[in-house]
Amino acid sequence: MICGIGGQDGAYLAQLLLSKGYDEVGTSRDATMVSQNGLRALGIESRVNVLSMANNDLRSVLQTLTRANADEICNLAGQTSGFLSFEQPVEAIESIATGTLNLLEALRFLGCPTRFYNAGSCECFGNTGAKVADENTPLRPHSP
Repeated sequence: MICGIGGQDGAYLAQLLLSKGYDEVGTSRDATMVSQNGLRALGIESRVNVLSMANNDLRSVLQTLTRANADEICNLAGQTSGFLSFEQPVEAIESIATGTLNLLEALRFLGCPTRFYNAGSCECFGNTGAKVADENTPLRPHSP
């Protein structure tokens, strides 16, 4: 299951996993309104089941995880606009921190033997100049 499948990275990850034989489920806040342009451009729109999930609502996360019955979850969901995070800082925190916490809590509560990957953002490092960020790079974010 790819949380945040409507984004560029979610679409490319879905394409890769489908090529490896995975059955792919994706989530978006509103599955009927999600931009599937990325999935469509890659020719995989019909091969991915997109479910609605509000990751800042534990009940929604529990229902979606139960329905999806996923062996692996890749969490790419969350606000990804530095500019928008200043305009809507509460939404940024809820979609990233609370959303991740709800996914982890739902997995714990359901007792799912699910592999979980949580993607971070390069924004946590701020401007690293020409250096590539790694585990030892200091965190100097420039956005909430």
